[in-house]
Amino acid sequence: MMEALEVVFRTLFSIGVLFFLTKLLGKRQVSQLSVFEYITGITIGGLAAYISLDTDKKWYLGLLALSVWIGVSYGIEILQMKSKKVRDFLDSKSTVLIKDGIIFEENLKKERLTTDDLLAALRKKSVFKISDVEFAIMETDGGINVLLTRENQPLTPRQLGIKMTTEKASQTVIMDGDVMEESLDSFGLTRAWLQRELAKKGITAEDVFLGQVDSSGELTVDLYKDTIK
Repeated sequence: MMEALEVVFRTLFSIGVLFFLTKLLGKRQVSQLSVFEYITGITIGGLAAYISLDTDKKWYLGLLALSVWIGVSYGIEILQMKSKKVRDFLDSKSTVLIKDGIIFEENLKKERLTTDDLLAALRKKSVFKISDVEFAIMETDGGINVLLTRENQPLTPRQLGIKMTTEKASQTVIMDGDVMEESLDSFGLTRAWLQRELAKKGITAEDVFLGQVDSSGELTVDLYKDTIK
């Protein structure tokens, strides 16, 4: 029984330490991690499990190892922010895979990509013809970005000579049935206005799971009960 309580205590302690240390390191998606950061993540998970379950060992040694890994990772991140040479050494550089519709086979080999891999990556970008590609670059996180030739790029309002007004992001004014006063204020709206708009729909704020106002001042709502009209 005492051993079980010790495991519970160690696990909760490990969770707290991991939360603090990951907040320290910042947030990135798994696809954005460098090889070193990926290895660090796996190792940190293993050390946390060691602290939680290996009751025969001195738990603080696992905490020490965990702190060293985090400290080194944090130090490397600081160096990367300050030095491009360090970034290039640890993360490598972006690699041009296609230029002017021509595939660089040597760069594909360097990045260990097959032709099928390249074509699949292009299809994910809605590109099906190599000749439509001005540039295709493999970034340091493994993602592939594509720039189409000018004649294959979609038209923009600027190219058509159309001047567009600045559009504000939609604001969530009701969440889980609660009115978000700050969001209303940011659009210069009041609770009385919101109540009038809800009354037009025959509902109250308590009926709304999520309500948003767009830049034109239109209120759209998602209700708890889809049967409510």
